[in-house]
Amino acid sequence: METATQTKKGALVIHPEDNVAVALSDLQKGEKCSVRLGESEQRVTVLADISFGHKLALCPIGKDESVLKYGEEIGKMSEVVNTGGWIHTHNMYCERGMK
Repeated sequence: METATQTKKGALVIHPEDNVAVALSDLQKGEKCSVRLGESEQRVTVLADISFGHKLALCPIGKDESVLKYGEEIGKMSEVVNTGGWIHTHNMYCERGMK
């Protein structure tokens, strides 16, 4: 149980179909993060340092698989990322921007 001096690290899932959550604070590798979707909550171990506002994988996402945020595809993975991994421009691409 957390004490008043501990900060609960969290991330938010915006849409039920999303496979990523948005970090609500800076997350550190190895921390347990509380991920919220409406009234439900799950705990995810963070695999890399993730800055506030960046994306955290909720499940393994394979190379060239869709990244879903807002219930829509926002890009595809350029490499495999595991649950708790950091998703950003270093490992995600957008086909719309490549045309």
